[in-house]
Amino acid sequence: MNIGEAAKKSGIPAKTIRYYEETGLIAPAGRTAAGYRSYSEADVHTLSFLKRARDLGFSVKDCAVLLSLYQDKNRSSGDVKALARQHIDRIAAKIDELEQMRSTLETLVNRCHGDDRPDCPILEDLAH
Repeated sequence: MNIGEAAKKSGIPAKTIRYYEETGLIAPAGRTAAGYRSYSEADVHTLSFLKRARDLGFSVKDCAVLLSLYQDKNRSSGDVKALARQHIDRIAAKIDELEQMRSTLETLVNRCHGDDRPDCPILEDLAH
């Protein structure tokens, strides 16, 4: 199948598929006699795997490790679990950071009168 069909089946834009090939995340697709990329069902399965991993927020680097582990039938599930646990820890840290941002903004918004006066605690905070 061509790149458009592979993109549609996997849910990954053709531009992203090309990027994954250029960076070596996936092997370059085979080519037709006319030079067009040609993808197999196995290629689409790999792309779908990557889409799911990216949807879960794994970085491209982590996706490369996950894909390598997936393809290694002698892998240790402990390696996969450790990688997923690290990702959970990064997500938790990001959630904490976002909650702190929200709290700060809520405080500033509550302190702002939101009327015709020029003084604004939000802008004052941003300026310092």
